Amino acid sequence: MNSPAFFNNAPTIEMIDPLAELLGAATEGRITYTYADAVKLAGHSCPTVAGAFLMTRQALAHLYGEETPVRGNIGVDLRDAVDDGVTGVIGNVIGLITGAAGSGGFKGIGGRFNRAGLLKYRSRQVREVQFTRRDTGQTIGADYDASAVAPDEKQGALMQAIMSGTASTEEIAQFGEVWQKRVARIMTSAELWPVMVQLG
Repeated sequence: MNSPAFFNNAPTIEMIDPLAELLGAATEGRITYTYADAVKLAGHSCPTVAGAFLMTRQALAHLYGEETPVRGNIGVDLRDAVDDGVTGVIGNVIGLITGAAGSGGFKGIGGRFNRAGLLKYRSRQVREVQFTRRDTGQTIGADYDASAVAPDEKQGALMQAIMSGTASTEEIAQFGEVWQKRVARIMTSAELWPVMVQLG
């Protein structure tokens, strides 16, 4: 995939997946998830996909500290309905990383490694997403707001031209550039992550 250069500078998330270890898919179950993985799943790179990735990263760091998070050991509750705005996209990205899945997820082997039912929508909590360690019961909520990184001033006019069908080839290319410029700032501005992702 020929991706923007910032993909290589974006943070990663290290996980241990006991099921992957058991079935020989990953040595010691160690899997590194990248922003590019989330983009491949979603099919696009945008502030929402970036936010889902960052919320997951920050929440897991809070829940596990110096430990490596365990994939399949995390329950995820989203406040809104799956078809409400971008909630489904957020859930998909979080599910990719944590292993949490809806009713169609993996049912486990001999009572172990179940992932089905760990990803739930329309749950009652204050935060946008709530993460729960299944082994300890510890929870942390997360909200995401990308307004700290404003869009390029040209973005609105370019989008309007594209939607109206009047944009030139150059304008379409420019739109993609300014769009990814914002996502790059979101994904690489570590000093802004605590501002954009509120935990509690």
